[in-house]
Amino acid sequence: MKDVSRRSFVASAVAGAGVMAGIGQASAQAAYPSRPITMICPWGAGGGTDATVRIVSSLLEKELGQPVNVVNRTGGSGVVGHAAIAAAPPDGYTLGMLTVEISMMHWQGLTELTPKSYSPLALVNEDPPGIQVRADSPYKTVKDLADAIKASPPGKMKASGTGQGGIWHLALVGWMQSMGLPANQVAWVPSNGAAPAMQDLAAGGVDIVPCSVPEARSIIEAGRARSLAIMAPERNPQFPNVPTLKEAMGVDYATGAWRGIAGPKNLPADVQAKLGAALKKVFDSAGYKEFMTNRGFGMTWADAAGFATFMDAGDAKMGIAMKAAGLAKV
Repeated sequence: MKDVSRRSFVASAVAGAGVMAGIGQASAQAAYPSRPITMICPWGAGGGTDATVRIVSSLLEKELGQPVNVVNRTGGSGVVGHAAIAAAPPDGYTLGMLTVEISMMHWQGLTELTPKSYSPLALVNEDPPGIQVRADSPYKTVKDLADAIKASPPGKMKASGTGQGGIWHLALVGWMQSMGLPANQVAWVPSNGAAPAMQDLAAGGVDIVPCSVPEARSIIEAGRARSLAIMAPERNPQFPNVPTLKEAMGVDYATGAWRGIAGPKNLPADVQAKLGAALKKVFDSAGYKEFMTNRGFGMTWADAAGFATFMDAGDAKMGIAMKAAGLAKV
């Protein structure tokens, strides 16, 4: 009887240890995050990406119960910061904001990183380009402008908005292609961003600036420019009077700058699930909506799987545009 009792006791102890081990593992998993998280921003302080990543991080802190510290890692046209996100340990404690440039840089031969170098978590923002002209421009509609572009010798009309091969340059190239025109039908004048390009537009230095309407907003509201259309599937509710290209001229072309949260490749599934759920709450929060609306930024949501599909499609589209413009190195 003693042997039976001893065996029963040992069996019970082993079983109990197994249960406790299982509880311990579950607790360890449930404990994420147990320390502060670093959020890498691949662009400089004060810009749209910096502003977006900071509001997301601030609200994410409340959902996760741990500090989320933003670190700006700039340089190399976005390569430095995007590389730092990809190279981080896949433990969920270093995340970052990917931007549209991750679907462009490898085509230019700047890096081997692609959208597949990450564990996507959520798409949180997209800003399609508007097609801006001067307030006194003779083109009252985007169809008027398109007809003038078609009738002009290649390169006579000029556009600006970013550097050579930047997102707004490629948006223009894509629009030209959608109309059956050569990529260089409108000459591109490189600039240090949309703000100086809009000033140049108002002064008469260029004819068109294809940048996001929020970036053009101050010049438009000052009565010095007009937005004729946006390259998006739907109108922006913040700018309801600006039609889509499809509405205005039957051209089904859409593109834009975007921002989303990701981690390095091979993040644990439970960590991805927790972050994805927390980011959805951030996106749906009144704080996020108010912040983005006040700045005119677009709000577009996609979960991890949707974000991956979105990036793959954008990567292919950017490759086509960059090859057409002679900007692809691979």
